[in-house]
Amino acid sequence: MSPTEIEAALRLAFGECLAAGCPLDPIQQEILLRALLDKLTQGEQTESQRTDRSVASTNPLDNLTPEQRRTLLRYIKEQNQQNRAWKAQLLNDWLQQQNSGEIQFVRTEYGLAWLEQIQPVHIAAYADEAAIALRVGDRIEVSNGLWEWVQENGPCSREWIPCTVIGLRQDSSLSHASCTVRFENGLEYEIQGIYEWNRYNWRWQQEK
Repeated sequence: MSPTEIEAALRLAFGECLAAGCPLDPIQQEILLRALLDKLTQGEQTESQRTDRSVASTNPLDNLTPEQRRTLLRYIKEQNQQNRAWKAQLLNDWLQQQNSGEIQFVRTEYGLAWLEQIQPVHIAAYADEAAIALRVGDRIEVSNGLWEWVQENGPCSREWIPCTVIGLRQDSSLSHASCTVRFENGLEYEIQGIYEWNRYNWRWQQEK
């Protein structure tokens, strides 16, 4: 987490303290800000050194269980889509003693030191896993190739039908997974091998 993100999270917390009727005076704010920044940037290396170390060292995301990793990657993706710094959002929860929902495990099981190790290169290493992990409620499109023979240039061409994920059955490694979807006409369909042999037959719903 960069000093800028840390400061932004703290400033937000100070503002919420003011709104709650228990403001911190400027000296208290400065002490908290300086203490946290000093702690997190102590012994900080140059950017190039940090990058080299990140690439060479073990990916901290390897420490997570597959389900925890998918949950965190999903959270990062959602925060990025809203133009939010995901680490700053987490730190803000911690400063305010707020529960972080699905990713509360990051605080209770791994902590700030572990979180600070995560760099973009580590997240990128799991980009494929983040891209395919489905959850109930996701909107996707499935190909008619699931139930009929299609040819790209033949009389029966590929079509994409929008639907909603209503059920998932999978093991921790994403293999042997099945997915149940519901179409807009109310019909339901189960897709076996959703991440394996049938990955070609579904995609995230396209923007209109």
